[in-house]
Amino acid sequence: MKIALITLSCEGARVARALAAQLEGSEIYLHSAVKGFPKTRRFTRIADLTGKLFASHRGLIFIAPTGLVVRTIAPLLRNKLSDPAVVVADVGGRWAISLLSGHEGGANELAMTVANIIAAEPVVTTTTEAVKTVIVGIGCRRGTAASSIIAAVTEALARAKISLEQVRLLASADLKRDEAGLLEAAKLLNVPLRFVSSEEIRRSPRRFARSDFVRKKVNLPAVAEPAALLAGRRTQLLLPKQIIQGVTVALAVENSTSSA
Repeated sequence: MKIALITLSCEGARVARALAAQLEGSEIYLHSAVKGFPKTRRFTRIADLTGKLFASHRGLIFIAPTGLVVRTIAPLLRNKLSDPAVVVADVGGRWAISLLSGHEGGANELAMTVANIIAAEPVVTTTTEAVKTVIVGIGCRRGTAASSIIAAVTEALARAKISLEQVRLLASADLKRDEAGLLEAAKLLNVPLRFVSSEEIRRSPRRFARSDFVRKKVNLPAVAEPAALLAGRRTQLLLPKQIIQGVTVALAVENSTSSA
């Protein structure tokens, strides 16, 4: 996927650089009025730039105000099957919004990728995703096979009498970001994978079972339960951690009426 990172400020450029470092083939487009930041492409009018990139790129990531982005892309919209994925992040790196072509264009997946890279909150409003409320937290040893992870997730869901169709996210700690088996399992299950920052887990006041083994191994109080609880909003534990084939799995559910 050819991706353009577009921003108009120094703050946005810093976020763009963090994203570009992990998004292969991406290019940063920075407003010409911003000083510094070598190795970035420059533009003077965001509408003109977007018009040129809209047809040639499958992903546009704006680090800019949402209203500005909406006004910029509005005249260019044609069809959900051909329009590129558009994601908007704020300059503070707090949010990653799937704005356009969520399912068909891959913006939902791209928003999750952006969120995982900069430890932001992904915002996905697609109806088919919004009605899913279960989050599966996963902890595993380095090198665990995807088949073992899938088997553990499947068994945990069965124990809770939950179907895979109800699962909105898989979640783990950010130190598992490069865990091949976990990434493959998420792809095979066709469920987005969210990584929660280790610092957020350490600071969390949420109640979850702590593990001396995990603390000694990765300097975290736990992985599966806090990841499940912190990856969503207004969550509560549905199934406490289960150790299945060496994989730790916990389930949380998002509830609009429960306290966060």
